[in-house]
Amino acid sequence: MFVAIPSRERARLRWATPLLFALLWISFIVSAVVLPDPEQRRLMVEWGALSGGLSSPEAWWNAIRDGSALRLFSALFLHADWAHLLGNLVFLLIFGLPAERAMGPWRLLALFLFGGAVANLAAVIAIATPDRLIIGASGAVSALIGAYLALFPSAKLGVVVPLGVFLQFVKVPAPLLIGVWALLQVVFTFIGPAFGAVAWSAHLAGFAFGGAFALIARAGIARRLRRKRGY
Repeated sequence: MFVAIPSRERARLRWATPLLFALLWISFIVSAVVLPDPEQRRLMVEWGALSGGLSSPEAWWNAIRDGSALRLFSALFLHADWAHLLGNLVFLLIFGLPAERAMGPWRLLALFLFGGAVANLAAVIAIATPDRLIIGASGAVSALIGAYLALFPSAKLGVVVPLGVFLQFVKVPAPLLIGVWALLQVVFTFIGPAFGAVAWSAHLAGFAFGGAFALIARAGIARRLRRKRGY
């Protein structure tokens, strides 16, 4: 007979999600509040991802050689306004904290950075208009949503429903709520509001990357959880 003895180690601090939260916040304060307008525009152009490129092997080679391919990552930390930033921060906390608890901080950082870069790349390729600036962490946050759905398919998410003058808190299955969100991204990619101003294709690419990442890494995640529980 074997008896599993759970580990008495204290739960480790989840630092990756707060770190990303702080970096996004500080980057916005510096780029959009502290710097004067001319410097803000120059920063956006120099560090944001530009569409209309990376469509050929030669363009890829040039981007890697001169370092401009790194803008797929740096663009994640630039936001257009407060609403753009706060929306991403809220979803980062909602889906990032439980995902980090399951997969660990280093996997979460890799998911955020590479998922965001892949999402930005998808937007760069999908948007045919040359020199259209792509910024924001929406693609990376979408990767977290995809990973959350793959890791917690039976989870429920709380939703506040307005009923006249009252607000009702209800729990909705995560696959249903996230599925509706994903369907809207598909629709908005072709006929959505703010077409050309919102990179809906980046949301879809990030979501797909996050789901695939979690499924591929689930064996390692399962081993990590067993070690935490003393098995």
